[in-house]
Amino acid sequence: MAGGAEEELERRSRFLKGLIQKKKAIEQQEQHDHLQHNNVRVRACDMPLPLQNSAFRCARDLLDTMPPKKLDSKRLALALKKEFDSSYGPAWHCIVGTSFGSYVTHSVGGFLYFSIDKVYILLFKTAVEPLDHS
Repeated sequence: MAGGAEEELERRSRFLKGLIQKKKAIEQQEQHDHLQHNNVRVRACDMPLPLQNSAFRCARDLLDTMPPKKLDSKRLALALKKEFDSSYGPAWHCIVGTSFGSYVTHSVGGFLYFSIDKVYILLFKTAVEPLDHS
């Protein structure tokens, strides 16, 4: 009798695992479709998905307020930096433009390089060391 119960538990476990995998696959596809719809392309990333989505949403909202073909890169960079500093703590840095080079050091989990339309955005966090006033 115990063998039959164990087999049933194993069957149910495999079934639930399959459902979870299908749900994750659907969520990933929806995320991909949403990014495609908003012309977002992740170029390089070391950042949790919720923070990525926050950056995409903030950047898209700001870009939508700017006149067509009139990118205000400084305003966009400052807004993203302020949003991330206030939501996720200091010290966030943001570079925005249609062409730039960079080489940065970032905190673990605090790096996102992406594009929306033809605008490239580099958002990264660095560690903040307390000043020693001895």
